[in-house]
Amino acid sequence: MKQVDIVNAARPFCQKYGVNLGKNTLSQYVSGKTEPKQDKLSILGMALGVSEAWLMGYDVPMERNAPVPDESKDGRIARLIELAKCMSSDDLDEIIAQIEWKLSRR
Repeated sequence: MKQVDIVNAARPFCQKYGVNLGKNTLSQYVSGKTEPKQDKLSILGMALGVSEAWLMGYDVPMERNAPVPDESKDGRIARLIELAKCMSSDDLDEIIAQIEWKLSRR
């Protein structure tokens, strides 16, 4: 798959979530010059049908299987959201990767 194909596959997700992902940006990721932030990593995962943790190089299955959260879990989802609001972007990226890794082990 060529980079232009990946950009084209990502376009509908970029439009839906308001994320800009161009050929130059993707080329920098592929070359290792820069690393994608969480929003672009999620877009790439959706476009390619793979997990973000796998894209980040974690030893997890490639398949994307993110279940829809159950909002009725004793307010724990709301608590996670409140805690996440207090975290740095880097810490959020790390926590998201850990959650995805945990879910991939099911």
